Amino acid sequence: MLPRRTAVPPAGPPPPRLPPSLAGNPSLPYPAIGTELTELRLQIPGVQGSVLGGVDGLRIAHDLPAPLNPDDLAAMAATAFGLGRQVSHRLGQGAFRQSTVRNDGGYFAVYAVGAHALLSVVGTDTINVARLHLHAPPVADRLATLLAPAVGTR
Repeated sequence: MLPRRTAVPPAGPPPPRLPPSLAGNPSLPYPAIGTELTELRLQIPGVQGSVLGGVDGLRIAHDLPAPLNPDDLAAMAATAFGLGRQVSHRLGQGAFRQSTVRNDGGYFAVYAVGAHALLSVVGTDTINVARLHLHAPPVADRLATLLAPAVGTR
């Protein structure tokens, strides 16, 4: 497991948070969220699984096989979001939308799900990244729509 952060966060406005009723709740009242995550894995060869998490790094739901830890992936997605948000701000290029990390053994991609959540996807080194980037944003949009009633905004 990754070490947990205990230091005081940097100054500045905090990112929006999900309501406590959603943050880390494994039994969301929206079965469609699980369906979206599963369909993404089944539609794109090489996708190992995905995690829906808040921008605060807390897991909401996941479709990951063992030994991958969904809580670690949600935290890493939030870190990628923080970096991406800073890059977007410094370059004046608008809001964070997506970030991809390529490793020797595969990929880790993070997509914005509205203003309050992130979709992270883990893939093997054989994944068709262009296909992932084509299919994942509409999934993120549908997830944002599913979460909108719970967070009160989209």
